[in-house]
Amino acid sequence: MDEVFKALADPSRRALLDSLNARNGQTLRELCAGLDMARQSVSKHLAVLEEAGLVATVRRGREKLHYLNAAPVHEIAHRWISRYDQARVQALADLKLALEETPMDAPTFVYTTYIRTTPQKLWQALTEPAFTRRYWATEFTTDWSVGSPMTWDNHGVLISDPEQVVLEAEPYSRLSYTWHAITPELAKRFGWDEELLTRLSGEARSKVTFTIEEAAAQVVKLTVVHDSFEPGSSLAEMVSHGWPNVVASLKSLLETGEPLPEDA
Repeated sequence: MDEVFKALADPSRRALLDSLNARNGQTLRELCAGLDMARQSVSKHLAVLEEAGLVATVRRGREKLHYLNAAPVHEIAHRWISRYDQARVQALADLKLALEETPMDAPTFVYTTYIRTTPQKLWQALTEPAFTRRYWATEFTTDWSVGSPMTWDNHGVLISDPEQVVLEAEPYSRLSYTWHAITPELAKRFGWDEELLTRLSGEARSKVTFTIEEAAAQVVKLTVVHDSFEPGSSLAEMVSHGWPNVVASLKSLLETGEPLPEDA
C-alpha cells in the first residue's frame, strides 16, 4: 500500500488519473496533449502509477492504451476503511468510486490485481465450478476448448446460447470467452424492469479476457479486460461495478480460503 499512497501524493499523477477518469483508454500522445507536461515527465509518472497498480495498460496493435485500475483502492477500502472513522476516509471512498466508473464513450473495463497463489490454482478458480460458485455464484458447463459452447448457471439461472463460446484457452496463462445472453429469467432474478431488459438484450455481445502472469514466487498478476461493448452500453456500466467485487472475492478465496461476504 505504500506505493499506492506515494503515487497518489503527487499532484501531477493525480492529474493523470483525473484525465483517465474523464476519458479512459488514452495513448501516451493523448495524455500529453491534455496536460501541461513534457512527454518524458508523463512517461515517468505513468510508470509510477503502473508500478503502484493504479494504471493498467492494454496493447491494441502498435498502440498502448492506459486505463484506470480500481484494484488497489478497492483493496484499501476492504482492508482499511473498517478500522477508521468513515468521515476521515470520505475522500478515499470518493476516489474509489471515481476509479470504478467506466466512461461510456470508451466502454472497455480493465482491472489488474496481484494474488498470493499460483497460476495453476488461479486457473482452477476461473474454470472449476467448485471455485466459481463460491466467489461468483456462477458455474460454467464446457470442456474449455476453443470454440466450445458454454452453458452458464448465473445465480441459479441457466443460460444456453450458441454464441456463448470459448474464444481462447491457454491453461495457466490466458482465458477468454463471450459474455452470456440476457434472458427474461435473468431479468426476473435480478429485478430488472422491461426497459432495462430490452436495452440489454439489444446490445452486441461482449467478451471477457483473463491474463495470468507470474509476478514473483507464489504471486500472480491477474488482468481482467471486458470489452467489445457498444458506445453508451448499459452492460458496460453494470460490469464496471460488478467486476471489482467479483475479483476481490476471488482474491480473498485464494488467499484466505473464504470469499468476501455477499454484502461486501
